[in-house]
Amino acid sequence: MRKQNSSFQTDFISEAGIDLTNNDYFAYVEYDKYACYVIADGLNEEPDPMSASLASQAVFLKFQEHPSMSRQTLGACLRAADKALCEAESRELLKASITVVITDFVNMRYGYLGNTRLRHYRKGFVINQSHDMSLANEDAKQQRLPEDTLAEHEERNNLYSYAGQGRGLAPTISQKIKLENGDVIALYTRGIWEVLEAKELDSIFVEAVDSPQETLKEVEKRILEKQPKQLENYTCAAIFVNKVFLDPNRKRTIKKVIIISIAAVLIMAILALAFCFFRYQRQKQLDELNRRYTNTIEYIQDSNFLRANEECTAALAAAEKLSDKKRISQISDYQKLIEAINAADEAYNSQNYEAARTAYLTAMERSRYADRIADEYIDGRLEIITAYLSVFDYIQLGDTLAAQGDYERAEEKYLEAKNLATRVYFEAGRQDAMNSLDDLYVSRNETEQGEVAAAQSKASNEVSAASLVAEGDSAFAKGDYSTANVYYAMALEKYEELGDTAHAGLVQSKSESSSQKADAGILKEQEAEIYLQIGSDHEAAGEMLDAKKQYLFAKNIYRELQLDDKVAEVDGLLDLLEVSMAANKAKAEAESFAAEREAAAAQSEAAAQTEAAADDGKTAKNAIGPGVSTQ
Repeated sequence: MRKQNSSFQTDFISEAGIDLTNNDYFAYVEYDKYACYVIADGLNEEPDPMSASLASQAVFLKFQEHPSMSRQTLGACLRAADKALCEAESRELLKASITVVITDFVNMRYGYLGNTRLRHYRKGFVINQSHDMSLANEDAKQQRLPEDTLAEHEERNNLYSYAGQGRGLAPTISQKIKLENGDVIALYTRGIWEVLEAKELDSIFVEAVDSPQETLKEVEKRILEKQPKQLENYTCAAIFVNKVFLDPNRKRTIKKVIIISIAAVLIMAILALAFCFFRYQRQKQLDELNRRYTNTIEYIQDSNFLRANEECTAALAAAEKLSDKKRISQISDYQKLIEAINAADEAYNSQNYEAARTAYLTAMERSRYADRIADEYIDGRLEIITAYLSVFDYIQLGDTLAAQGDYERAEEKYLEAKNLATRVYFEAGRQDAMNSLDDLYVSRNETEQGEVAAAQSKASNEVSAASLVAEGDSAFAKGDYSTANVYYAMALEKYEELGDTAHAGLVQSKSESSSQKADAGILKEQEAEIYLQIGSDHEAAGEMLDAKKQYLFAKNIYRELQLDDKVAEVDGLLDLLEVSMAANKAKAEAESFAAEREAAAAQSEAAAQTEAAADDGKTAKNAIGPGVSTQ
């Protein structure tokens, strides 16, 4: 009788916009006592009307099982929609935003998931409305932004709850709302609110008449006038409450209500007492939980994980008694961390350091979910393990070097292992390093004794080779290149036997240089012989100066070649040449003196003859003179 004695008018518009497929869906069913209205918006990236229609059908099927306006019924309907999408066979996970309204023609209750919207108008005002389950809506609440800004917010479709989500589903369900004649309920998808602002939509429904058709036409007209560049699927439904149901047994019902209310007050008093007792007991349990939880934290901070495990187990039991899911989850994370650390400590105490390191790394991952409370302890353990493993690595490397006979570097590694083990108080590692050092010294002494004889023999050969090289260098310095080559050849043989490639190469280069010098000396000596021959020819021809020059050329070459005997021989030739030149000079001087004497004698004789002639004339004059008398 409720439906017949009430007047609810419903109509809707739903278009695909610029898309080829309409992913929106609206439908409703009306029974004698209840009516159910569903609007859904498919959220899949690829056009697929299946998600919205499948979710809506699941709501109707669930509602038909037990029609009711209870919160449980409405929650069951929304969860049925979610389950249907999760279990649907599709290439991708189906998702949808959905809003469900249930009424008994006197009251209504609504629930929703996602960002389909509901607005409830009464006498020109919005008295109830839904709120998007989106990150944009959360940002708008925190920053106190106007609702109209959500239409352009980049996170408006980033939903934290929607049909098809599965685990973590959290639908919003309203309280029971009493309806009055003239109320209007508007349901619409994002294709509407992304184009029309809330104020524009409100202005349309405030002026609504008794029929929803005209109102919906005005909504569509406003959308088309906007001419949006990207007009998505849009759906809008209007429910006009022209007349609510009036119960004919209302007075009797009121009387019953009064009686029931009195009984209810008594019951409430009893329940209040029971509640107070229950609350007192619950508070005791909560105090116990908090105490155990605090002890757990303190024991973890004290690195006492055995006691921490006991307190954490008791805290978890208290949280389970209180059915506090949040604390159960939180304490469970702590318990998993403690168990992981205890397992790692067990491996550590058993000196299984590789396994302990892996276990501590696992515990470090667990610590992420427990406020990083044990990071310092775990880091400390990992540093110690790293140092321990480094000690073993140093010892192993020292063993390898000792096996190769590199005792000096092996000793360095053992000492590094010993020093590191001492710094980190790793007594076992320190003892291993000291044992390895003792073994190393024993092995080195045995090896050194065997090497002494070889070293002495090698040293003797090296001295002998060096002596031969010195003899070769001496001969080379004297220009005796043949002798130098002999010494160099013997020294080269010694160094090759010793495997001393560096000295062997040096001696080889000296030998080659000596050979080159010897060859060059032969040519120079031949050149000197030619000079001697030319000088001899000039000497035979009496060209003493030219001969001397050629002899000097030869002498210089012999001196350069350090051929002292040849130098002495040339000096002899030069001495003989000097004697010959001196004899020739003396002879020439004697001949010149004799010639000068003959010339002087001739001149003297001529002078004498002249003087004699003069004397004869004077005598004759005197003879004639006295015979003449003047008297």
